[in-house]
Amino acid sequence: MRPWREGPGDRRSYHHGNLKEALIEAARRFIAERGIGGFTLVDAARLVGVTPAALYRHFRGREALLEEVAGRGFSDLAERLARALTGRGTPLERFTRMGEAYLAFAEEEPGYYAAIFEVRGAAAPAPVPDRPNPFDLLVEALNATFPEGFNGVDPRFLALEVWALSHGIATLSAAGQLPKGGPDKYELLRAGVLALVHGAGERPRSTP
Repeated sequence: MRPWREGPGDRRSYHHGNLKEALIEAARRFIAERGIGGFTLVDAARLVGVTPAALYRHFRGREALLEEVAGRGFSDLAERLARALTGRGTPLERFTRMGEAYLAFAEEEPGYYAAIFEVRGAAAPAPVPDRPNPFDLLVEALNATFPEGFNGVDPRFLALEVWALSHGIATLSAAGQLPKGGPDKYELLRAGVLALVHGAGERPRSTP
C-alpha cells in the first residue's frame, strides 16, 4: 500500500471529524490495490492511524464499511452516466458517451467498481431521493435514442444486455485480456451495443 496522501487531507484529518471519510477512502484504496479480500479492519485502522475499536463508532463491521464504499461507487457511477445523458449532442451521441463514461469509471475507480459488483447487495441499493439509478438511466437513454422501440423487445431486457456487455468489456480490459492490436474497449463497446439494438429490432415480434 502506498503511503497515505500528504498535506491537509492526511490521516490526521479524522481528528476534525472526518474519521468515517478517512476509513471509506482507506477501504477504497485497499480494494483498488488488493481486491475485496485484500484487507481487514485492522489494516484500515492502521492506515488512518486509529485503533480498530475506533472504527466501530462508524461501522458495525467490515461488511458495513464495504457496503458504504459500494454505495459511494454506485452514486459516482450514476452521476457520471447522468452527466453524459444530459450533455450536448444527439441522443445517439449522448448514449455513446454513457458507454464511454462507464468504461472510464471502471478504469479510473477500480476500488469503487470492484465494490459495486462484489459486495453483496451493492448492485441494487435502497433508492436514495434525488439520486439517479444507473440502470434506470440506461433504460431512459435507450428509449430516447431509439424512440421507435425494439420490435416489441422490452427496453429493460435490452438494458440488461447492454450493461452485461459493458461490464464484460470493462472486466476484460482491467485484466489485460482484450486482444492486442485490435479495436480499443470504446470501439468494442460501441460496436457491441449497436449490434444488440439492431439485433433486437430484427427479432420477431412476440405474440400475445
